[in-house]
Amino acid sequence: MWTGVFPAVTTKFTTDDRLDHAEMERCFGLQMEAGCDGIIVCGSLGEGPMLSPDEKIEVLKTAQKVAGKKPVLLTVNEAGTREAASIARRAAKEGADGLMVVPSPIYHTNAEETVAALRAVAEAGDLPVMIYSNRLAYRVDVTVDQMEELASDKRFVAIKESSDDIRRSTEIINRLGNRYDLFTGVDNLAFEALSVGAIGWVAGLVTAFPRETVAIYQLMKQGRREEALAIYRWFRPLLDLDVSTYLVQNIKLAEVFAINTNDRVRMPRQPLSGERRKAVEKIVKDALAVRPALPQF
Repeated sequence: MWTGVFPAVTTKFTTDDRLDHAEMERCFGLQMEAGCDGIIVCGSLGEGPMLSPDEKIEVLKTAQKVAGKKPVLLTVNEAGTREAASIARRAAKEGADGLMVVPSPIYHTNAEETVAALRAVAEAGDLPVMIYSNRLAYRVDVTVDQMEELASDKRFVAIKESSDDIRRSTEIINRLGNRYDLFTGVDNLAFEALSVGAIGWVAGLVTAFPRETVAIYQLMKQGRREEALAIYRWFRPLLDLDVSTYLVQNIKLAEVFAINTNDRVRMPRQPLSGERRKAVEKIVKDALAVRPALPQF
């Protein structure tokens, strides 16, 4: 069902902390123009836990305006299953193409609870679901055993694999074949994951560098591995910014220099400052200074 590059887009705010729909439309449009294949809103990078349910639906609608016929997924990352089911129903009512579902980021569910919660959200929304497995960030591992248990429900269609263990991708394919659309969710493991069978990339730095991200994916799809690897090696210092407690601030600062936007975030986050800001600025500026020419694909 799903394949290609799906940006986990950032949420844009005005100076008085309201949603900046005009700027989101512009930034989301850059993703579509570069050839991205869908949009995922209100995830970790989109500061979803800092948004009200109404704001999440507003961001979803803005993305839908821009995406056209390409799929738009809403991230479900509520603390409680009741609230997760509620936002899933609202997303369905508003025409979302699917959900990316995170097990509760507050209560760390055991295996039985994880499966039950995912099933409840899928049933409530009755939409295609991408299971987001990220044991490092959320301390809940949706294991291959659990994926197999959920496979009988056709609403579960994809996996965002973010365990930080490249072996997991092969384990999923060996156990489940092509039952799930396998996406990598770790920017600085993307080349490796695409090399071993992932068919999609839920990307972060794509919001600042959409054309480079799409180029890597398309070149890998065409078997032009060496050309993709050359771009990936240039990209790696930037991609490392995704794997950080400060990923939101890091990537929004990269957007400042790459797509001429702002790095406003919602409290308790604050924009990077001091030495940390200088370090990220240097990474971004150094990369921009030697930005590669992209091949045709």
